Amino acid sequence: MSTTLEALIVEDAPEFVQIVTSVLRERGHRVRSAGSIADAVESIASVPPDLVILDLTLPDGDGLDLCRMIRERSNAYIMMLTGRDDEIDKIVGFKLGADDYVTKPFSPRELGVRIDALARRPRSAPASVSEITVGEVVIRLTSREVEVQGVDVELTRIEFDLLALFAGSPQQVFTRQQVLDQVWGENWFGDRHVIDVHIANLRRKLADHTEQNVIRTVRGVGYGLASV
Repeated sequence: MSTTLEALIVEDAPEFVQIVTSVLRERGHRVRSAGSIADAVESIASVPPDLVILDLTLPDGDGLDLCRMIRERSNAYIMMLTGRDDEIDKIVGFKLGADDYVTKPFSPRELGVRIDALARRPRSAPASVSEITVGEVVIRLTSREVEVQGVDVELTRIEFDLLALFAGSPQQVFTRQQVLDQVWGENWFGDRHVIDVHIANLRRKLADHTEQNVIRTVRGVGYGLASV
């Protein structure tokens, strides 16, 4: 069964809004649009979206700032759809919590595949397991909360899923492809550098609260849970 998403397109060019709206509606998603950061903030406050498709060049500011604000307050999927193709913009976008980055001009068919991959991305843990403790780190799977030495640690959607993946199979070393398949979805395709960025962010946030090494890198193989 397909997942219906509440989608918000943040884009000031009507021709792109029309194309993206068509792609989303073909997949049964509900669609709204906003032509500026101010309009987007109002729309998000009114009806929280499941998916935000976000241009970076907006009439009243930089979409990266809006991405940061959304990620601080929401677990919505964020797909950046922009004419800015500089590597630094992509890296900053991923660091701020974007799930995908598509540059203009784009193929509507490819955009649809990427949206499908986001909608299929696994997000829930088995009902039989509600909490995992790894040394000083407590991972609450049902509420998607992480606590380190009694302090709540705010993680993005991707960061939490990475931590839950490794903690759920503590003896396994996951290859990059396995991480992509489990967290981003089997049909996701794009720059694998995104894994490194999100894991680096996760390590930094945990390191702010504990000296425990939680995630290990196995050179030439991938990532896994560090020994406690």
